[in-house]
Amino acid sequence: MHQTMEPMNLRLLLLEDDAVSRAFLTDALAALPARVDAAETIARASDLVLDRPHDLWLIDAHLPDGDGVDALTALQHLSPGVPALAITAELHRDGFDQLCAAGFLEVLQKPIAIAALHAAVQRALTGTTAFPATPATGKLPVWDEQRALAALGGRRESLQALRALFLDELPHQSEEVLAACAANDADAARAVLHQLKAGCGFVGATRLLAAVEALSRSPLDGAQRRLFEFAVADQLATIEVTGDREA
Repeated sequence: MHQTMEPMNLRLLLLEDDAVSRAFLTDALAALPARVDAAETIARASDLVLDRPHDLWLIDAHLPDGDGVDALTALQHLSPGVPALAITAELHRDGFDQLCAAGFLEVLQKPIAIAALHAAVQRALTGTTAFPATPATGKLPVWDEQRALAALGGRRESLQALRALFLDELPHQSEEVLAACAANDADAARAVLHQLKAGCGFVGATRLLAAVEALSRSPLDGAQRRLFEFAVADQLATIEVTGDREA
């Protein structure tokens, strides 16, 4: 398991070709705090990896000289064993699965909320993103637009309204679930999770839905509870970048 370094010694490699995204992510990661080496190409990232060790790589899925899988393969050849997170604007499941199959611990969706970014980095550095081989929370998009719009007949305004309601209710529902789990009341936890499952399906909360289903099967499992908490935090963090609550 990769261990976290002291904050002031933390060094990250960011491989992102878009200048605006690179500037935002560099500043956000520096606030952890961490030292951030930023690169635009796989070739430049390879030079940085050869020059100094990194605790974590964050790699965009589409680059001028290859894709995220190409980048990870090249960098792992130079420095095996470094954990990596993928960054993508992809909304659909297939792209996420491909990246995770290549060895990324988790996939972060653009636009990325700072809170979600920091949480994902901390999970990766402490080894708590070790999801099962089958699709699990970290391998799925936070929002699946295609699935949600299909369920609502393509009515985007209806989707926005439902998502606003869903995000308003989520903190209370999450507290109820965790309180029931803490009290070892599996039936009470499953009752709230059953309601939450339906809501996730309607609004396309794909990552949270996977965590809800996993926790429903084992409400008293501490590891599944942590995955649920991570998924809820990532879902709520989308308010920061999308303004869903005001939609």
